[in-house]
Amino acid sequence: MVDGEESFFSHLVELRNRLIRALLAIAIVFVALFPWSKEIYTLFAQPLLVALPAGGQMIATDVIGVFLVPMKVTLMVALVIALPFVLYQVWAFVAPGLYKHEKRLALPLVVASVVLFFIGMSFAYFLVFPTVFGFMARVAPQGVAWMTDIDKYLSFVLTTFLAFGSAFEVPVVVVVLVRTCVVSIEKLKAWRPYVIVGAFVVGAVFTPPDIVSQIMLAVPLCLLFELGLILARVIGKRSAAADDLPAEVSPGPTYPPAAHAASAQGEGSGSVRTTVETAALPPAAEPASTGTDAGEPPLR
Repeated sequence: MVDGEESFFSHLVELRNRLIRALLAIAIVFVALFPWSKEIYTLFAQPLLVALPAGGQMIATDVIGVFLVPMKVTLMVALVIALPFVLYQVWAFVAPGLYKHEKRLALPLVVASVVLFFIGMSFAYFLVFPTVFGFMARVAPQGVAWMTDIDKYLSFVLTTFLAFGSAFEVPVVVVVLVRTCVVSIEKLKAWRPYVIVGAFVVGAVFTPPDIVSQIMLAVPLCLLFELGLILARVIGKRSAAADDLPAEVSPGPTYPPAAHAASAQGEGSGSVRTTVETAALPPAAEPASTGTDAGEPPLR
């Protein structure tokens, strides 16, 4: 019971230390980037600034918004930059409790998840935002000054980043479902019509209320679902090929010379001990004879 409690508290101490290291990494990057927080926010708002009509600008309706919003954006950038170190701390804490085959599956999935999330954010920043903001600028009624609050713009961008980053995780989800035998590839193919409808529903819920954003999220969702099916099929074939390989015959235990000699000595002493014990046993009693000694006639 004491050993179990010590192990539990040692895990808690290790978890605390790794959390502190991760937070320190984020804080160090944030402090290093804070002097350039205004430039970082300008780069962050560039897709909207380019789409604004001539003379258009962003506004701040909150008193401290001009300070808090750039600071939030800088903190988000610091988190993204420090994310590899944070994930390393998480992996270093979790990995000792995983089996070898679980590590083989988990590590590529974690790396792929991070890469796909960043790809989703980049897709939103470089393709979705210019398209959506350009569309909004064209449909704005004449005489209406299109000025966006910086705090609302931040909320919009973060929501869109989260939506597209999560949408690009579809291949990972499909591979995990197939590899864990929760659902088969054939069943997922049968669900394809429902997936397409669900993609447009998700696009309508997690994007701004315009058809352009909905389509630009739904179409990648469908394509990523197909990519997940292809990857699951390829990984399944590789696993099946690995299972068909003949298993290696593991040799018997090897002993060092000293251990072998000790084993032989133990066997020899055992035989001697058996001999001594056998010799120490009393002689077996002879069966009682029905007659007398030799030369005496038997009694009648």
